[in-house]
Amino acid sequence: MKPAEGSTFIGRSVTIRGELSGKEDLYMDGTVEGTITLPEGRLTVGPNARVLADLDARDVVIYGLVEGSIRAAGRVELRESGVVKGDIVAERLSIEENASMKGKVELSEVAAGAGAGKRSSADESANASLA
Repeated sequence: MKPAEGSTFIGRSVTIRGELSGKEDLYMDGTVEGTITLPEGRLTVGPNARVLADLDARDVVIYGLVEGSIRAAGRVELRESGVVKGDIVAERLSIEENASMKGKVELSEVAAGAGAGKRSSADESANASLA
């Protein structure tokens, strides 16, 4: 798996403790403990990554391990080798076969900051608990 051209790359030997934020796309293949905030960017958690952090990004793609809550304005993609232990709030969610997820899922336009009041909250969100 190679990062998209123009993405910032954090290699597998890198460990970050604390807060990581930015405005561009990030490919993370190392270890992060804390928070990652990329409101305008796509976060890709590589297959070697170990992320013990809360994530907040436009889109999140997970190939590795994430322990923490995930909030995406757009889409969360949990790929075949991906493991998530935490809650997900996003507009859309894609889970491939053999991926693993434990936590609650809330899918709604509210996650994207879309116009509130278009639908009732019962229509806007779908809650699921997967083990």
